[in-house]
Amino acid sequence: MTVRNLDRLFKPSSIAVIGASNRPLSVGHTVMHNLLAGGFEGAIMPVNPKHRAVAGVLAYADVAELPIAPDLAVICTPAATVPGLIKALGDRGTRAVVVLSAGLREGHDENGQPLTLSMLQAARPHLLRIVGPNCLGFLSSELGINAGFAPGGMRKGDIAFIAQSGAIASAVLNWASHRGIGFSHFISIGDAADVDAGDLLDYLGSDPGTRSILLYLEQITSARKFMSAARAAARNKPVIVIKAGREAEGAAAAASHTGALAGADEVYDAAIRRAGMLRVDSIQDLFNAAETLGRGRPKPGDPLTVITNGGGAGVMTADALAAHGGSLTRLAEETRQQLDAALPANWSGANPIDIIGDAPVARYVAALKAVLADPTPQTLLLIYAPTAIVDAAEIARAVAPIIREARHSVLTCWMGGEAVIEAREVCAAEGIPAFETPEAAVAAHMQMATFRQNQEALMETPASIPEDFTANPTAARVIIDEAVASGRELLTEPQAKAILAGYGLPVVETRIARSAEHAGTLARELGLPVALKILSPDITHKSDVGGVVLDLETDSAVVQAADAMRQRLSQLLPEAELTGFSVQRMARRPGAFELIVGARNDPVFGPVVLFGEGGTAVEVIADRSVGLPPLNMALAKRLIAGTRISKLLKGYRNRPGVNEEALALALIKVAHLITDLPEVVELDINPLIADASDVLALDARIRVQQAEQSGADRLSIRPYPKELEETISVKDRNVLLRPIRPEDEPQHHEFISRLEPDDIRFRFFSSLRSLPHSQMARFTQIDFEREMAFIATAPNGDGKDETLGVVRIGTDPDNEKAEFAIVVRSDLKGQGLGAALLDKMIAYCRARGTAQLVGEVLAQNSPMLGLAKSRGFAQHRGEDADTVEVRLDLGPDAAPSS
Repeated sequence: MTVRNLDRLFKPSSIAVIGASNRPLSVGHTVMHNLLAGGFEGAIMPVNPKHRAVAGVLAYADVAELPIAPDLAVICTPAATVPGLIKALGDRGTRAVVVLSAGLREGHDENGQPLTLSMLQAARPHLLRIVGPNCLGFLSSELGINAGFAPGGMRKGDIAFIAQSGAIASAVLNWASHRGIGFSHFISIGDAADVDAGDLLDYLGSDPGTRSILLYLEQITSARKFMSAARAAARNKPVIVIKAGREAEGAAAAASHTGALAGADEVYDAAIRRAGMLRVDSIQDLFNAAETLGRGRPKPGDPLTVITNGGGAGVMTADALAAHGGSLTRLAEETRQQLDAALPANWSGANPIDIIGDAPVARYVAALKAVLADPTPQTLLLIYAPTAIVDAAEIARAVAPIIREARHSVLTCWMGGEAVIEAREVCAAEGIPAFETPEAAVAAHMQMATFRQNQEALMETPASIPEDFTANPTAARVIIDEAVASGRELLTEPQAKAILAGYGLPVVETRIARSAEHAGTLARELGLPVALKILSPDITHKSDVGGVVLDLETDSAVVQAADAMRQRLSQLLPEAELTGFSVQRMARRPGAFELIVGARNDPVFGPVVLFGEGGTAVEVIADRSVGLPPLNMALAKRLIAGTRISKLLKGYRNRPGVNEEALALALIKVAHLITDLPEVVELDINPLIADASDVLALDARIRVQQAEQSGADRLSIRPYPKELEETISVKDRNVLLRPIRPEDEPQHHEFISRLEPDDIRFRFFSSLRSLPHSQMARFTQIDFEREMAFIATAPNGDGKDETLGVVRIGTDPDNEKAEFAIVVRSDLKGQGLGAALLDKMIAYCRARGTAQLVGEVLAQNSPMLGLAKSRGFAQHRGEDADTVEVRLDLGPDAAPSS
């Protein structure tokens, strides 16, 4: 349901408190006290049949007796009363309720139905939104709302906080108050039976009073909705997350290395990165990051320049930076010369820049200006340790105007207690991040770099896949269906390799032997030397029972090795079934790296892909990176770069680097495989050997189960909808109508450049000739779950595809209304291309159940108004005289467009 009626929660004109009480220390008493003390200027109406008045305010016996329908109600009564109260409030016209009551998840109504379900059923006919139950409440500084039972109030600010834990919410509220941190909104969502983190991200992402959003998460239940909301919000403002629980859930039950390695926490990490958010580990980091990300302007990997009045503080900073994997700026010669002229002869001469403990204000200013004059991208950290020579606040007042105008990001650190309080306050007033220790400042610097990297992953335009491959899911499905029908979860190694080969992954040739003697015969046919492996549906890891022997040089050695394997198996696992042996030619790849590529189906986020260092000790080495499909080349390379072994893969000494394109493509193919084949719940390629030429799968394991969802439906990020591609004929030219892709950015730049001024004005309502990369990436890298853009494309005279026209929509999170825009290349107007694009978008919106398609058209744009009229759009005066709103109802009762 997302943001529907959430405006009644955030901007109510009246509030009812159901269960308000005069009994001290009760929840109803605390809520009334907090509401009255918060400064809310609307009507506050207590409801309690036992009191004539609560806290001096006239009380009402029940909901029906209320003089007006409250926009927002707060329920503080026992769990069993909640469903009935929700129905009564819905009947009166209330559309938002905060349920503080606990026990609904455990309780049942008179029909044996869970109380939570009864509550939601009562709310549904009225589209009434519920925060909670079992929550601490809701606070908003904009209207002075304190609709909860946390002790004390809240300072006004521009940070929104969403917490799944009431205890954490209460502690954070108290912690922030003592540190002078304010909030725009503070929401405890408790059991999140209705309104969840995704809904609130959708609302707060476009809230003008919120500069950054902080999340305390324990779990996510609707991954695709959460990811869409998070990605949309993170494009607008920093979203910082604490995810509680870093244990690898379920690892012990996994049947593959991937299942054991890609634990729940790694998958949450991958989701947070993919959504462009930042994950931190502590409450302190949460607020530090909120402050720094809202003020800083660094680029990923910016080195750090340190100015300090104490050598020890500089050393501590350098140590902390090294521990975090950061680097110090190498001072330019010109900067060094400026510092020589401004500082005492005994200054450090290097970074950290020690300006000596007796530094007056002028020395701080001179050093700061010298470093900021260097155009090299960098972050600057100014550190002050208290001295009796100069007052910290005086320094802060002198440097604040310089920092405010700086093109580099500047952090400050004021070490000490009372002596530096005023300096920190000066910085806070100027929006300058101020920290208490060098370590905290360094952590914030590294958080900024990580955040910007995640933002680039969200907004970047990946390169095209360098090689096309045609998957063969039909052949794979024959193997999988047979295994599922027989109740067998683990495929044999040859079956697993056959599926990999069907998806274009290079595999070493493998034959199946029924006996030891047959293995010797196959070895001669394949060509010696060979590798021999045991085949048993009861063995998860073959090496655990001595089931792998390499470099067998003769057929007799193969026979002996097979007999020895059989004997070991009967001794170690006598109940295990031996179905034969696999024989494969030894793959001679001197200098190749052993890697692991895998995939598994996560219960929350669906399919995930894993990459890391391979071998039999992968769980011990634990060098892995996890990503969410769909993948492209850029995301696959980012997945590789997230491991320690990635540095070795670039080559060192006389060992050449691997073919990164081939390795990244292998990851993409695995992502396609697990998307196409929902029965695949775990997959291992270990080892996947990689060298300068290619990659090769030596061993593979696949576990399958009966699928409950189709492949693409399981993904938490909707993949490119290839099924929507369509070829039409326009003026005897074949034109492909298809959804836009990230790699369309170059031709989209060309498309914009070929529009005439009037067409640009009609489309963008302004004059421009080009768009920056960030904006163009936003146009071409879209979230298909709630956005769509169809382009018309065809080869030009040189055989290269060019964009001819585009139509796009942005849909509200409730799928009630989609706003469209359309433009056709200026030299192609009048050929029917615009009509074809609009018809395709109308059909798409109808198919996804969108209720209404609307657009804003300049009144002078008569061709667009004529096209809209021909398709049944109603026309209404826009917000000003220069615009016309066109509107097409798409519901089941609406007339079809012509």
